[in-house]
Amino acid sequence: MSMYWDEAMERAEAGGLREYQLHLLRATLARAKNSPFYRRLALDQIESLAAFQAEVPFTRKQDLREHFPYGFLATDRKQVVRLHSSSGTTGNPTVIFHTKNDIEEWTNLVARCMYMIGTRPGDVFQNTMGYGLFTGGLGFHYGAEAIGALTIPIGPGNSKRQIWFMQNFGTSVVHILPSYALRLYTHFEELKIDPKSLNLRIFIIGSEPHSEAMRRQIEELFGVKAYNSYGLSEVCGPGVGFECLEQDGIHLWEDHFLVEIIDPETGEVLPPGEEGELVLTTLKREAVPLLRYRTGDLTRILPGKCPCGRTHVRIDRIKGRADDMLIINGVNLFPIQIEKTLLGIPGVGKNYLIEIRKENYMDKLYIKAEVDQAIFEGTLAGLTQLQNRIADELRAELSVNPVVQLCEPGSLPVWEGKAKRVNDLRNSE
Repeated sequence: MSMYWDEAMERAEAGGLREYQLHLLRATLARAKNSPFYRRLALDQIESLAAFQAEVPFTRKQDLREHFPYGFLATDRKQVVRLHSSSGTTGNPTVIFHTKNDIEEWTNLVARCMYMIGTRPGDVFQNTMGYGLFTGGLGFHYGAEAIGALTIPIGPGNSKRQIWFMQNFGTSVVHILPSYALRLYTHFEELKIDPKSLNLRIFIIGSEPHSEAMRRQIEELFGVKAYNSYGLSEVCGPGVGFECLEQDGIHLWEDHFLVEIIDPETGEVLPPGEEGELVLTTLKREAVPLLRYRTGDLTRILPGKCPCGRTHVRIDRIKGRADDMLIINGVNLFPIQIEKTLLGIPGVGKNYLIEIRKENYMDKLYIKAEVDQAIFEGTLAGLTQLQNRIADELRAELSVNPVVQLCEPGSLPVWEGKAKRVNDLRNSE
């Protein structure tokens, strides 16, 4: 059986791939002109990839929010069959629409990724990620079914139930947060079950930053191979890129995306090998084509050919963010969401601190907020009531359960320059 889902495309020669990209780009530019946002640009004058980079401005996440809800829609609404969305920083989320063809192309991309790492008909795929508006759950679900794997849409949490399904149905492939994988192992220990005695062989990990050491630890504990996934909901979700069996860089599928690395400060396009911000242009999306979208992810294009035989560009492990987005157990959020919520609650001061720690292998969000002196010196019941209100409103805004700590006025650091509001301790503990 072939190791390729689409061998002709996955092994396409560079020249032919560039020619195909230009063909797809022209069609994408024609579609993009139908969207209110891109209508202002002279897209019909672009005749080359170099001209595209020189003449088309970047698209940013903030553009998607400011033109909510239909400012980027390039098709008739009657053609739209699905929307997915991520959280917003000012009340508006980033919303992406899909036509039926978009869903089919997305499914094919995820299937290509999963097939590349050895998922085959007859595998049992257990999806421990969230469904709903989050793209990770449904994206991998459809990809697994397209391959022909028996798919268990179990969703997150309930660790002992996860293990029960793994035991009884012979789960072989698992989609899981890396931090949750380590936490799940503690439940195996509690139940005195050796995960290596099960049928597990492939873990798909992603949706949150993790080190190479964490990946290797997961592989050793479970007796599996763990592969990194890359995707973002704005351009489809999972399936944008994936590691192959070599585990040496993430292949980005260039028949679907035009890939650039830019200097995040100047916007200059950087050559392969230099680290910068990843910029993607969608080449096949119908409902919401995106041109030169700044992902915010810092990486570099890896030089050389991959021994797997695939010719599509590889990027290095994501090194961080060019913006201030935080990822907490796979949930994307921004510090400004926290600030907006805190400042909208009477009695809360203007100084606060965000701390992120790793506890029992999972991310834990701590919010330290100064409160008015009268409240701080008031009754315990009053403090508890305010603490609970802050926690409830932050939970509703962030979809993350924070630990709220109320502080006396003047007790948190004051910064003369740009305030350092975030203290991420996950890699130092």
